[in-house]
Amino acid sequence: MAKSKKNTPAPKAAQDKPTTLKDLLSSDVLEKLKAQADEAKAAEAERKEQERIKADEARKAEQKRRDNDFEYLLNNSSLDWKKHK
Repeated sequence: MAKSKKNTPAPKAAQDKPTTLKDLLSSDVLEKLKAQADEAKAAEAERKEQERIKADEARKAEQKRRDNDFEYLLNNSSLDWKKHK
């Protein structure tokens, strides 16, 4: 024998949801907030790019200083001169 399934009514999601701030704000205020968030993200990306460029320049300057330091070159060079014959 087959079991009968009871039909349960689906709960109404629209009535159970509490009102959110997004629902209360007008569309122009919401657009302004989104634009402000986009500007903040762009500013953060620009700041990170500037930090990366600054770090890259500092690394290049340090490498250039080391290339002119004879003691550093002597300590870090390969002592196998047979390769250069």
